[in-house]
Amino acid sequence: MKQTLGHIALIVRDYDEALDFFTRTLNFKLIEDTRLSKDKRWVLIAPPGSQGTNLLLAQASTPEQVSRIGNQTGGRVFLFLHTDDFWRDYREMTARKVKFVRESREESYGTVAVFEDLYGNLWDLVEPKEK
Repeated sequence: MKQTLGHIALIVRDYDEALDFFTRTLNFKLIEDTRLSKDKRWVLIAPPGSQGTNLLLAQASTPEQVSRIGNQTGGRVFLFLHTDDFWRDYREMTARKVKFVRESREESYGTVAVFEDLYGNLWDLVEPKEK
């Protein structure tokens, strides 16, 4: 049996502001943007060079969903962005005004720093150590 995670839904306030942040600030690539109805779109994005799981930007449509914007995991790191060059990406992200909330550090698994997306979700930027 072979299984993979295809997409992870990220609840956002607005499709276009989320697309702007992820594509301009984090340099993600737009994979698909298809209108499904008047208020709903299928918006997939991925980091540059990624061949794995994509993010599905899901615009909040109920008060309960709105309450989860920026805090989908109760304040824990939610997503882990792996890189092949931590310092390159850290410098580029810092230059683009990405807010790092925990400074870089060396861990047994690699170099890591925690940043926030435009809504406050926490992400790890990680350069894994070679195995």
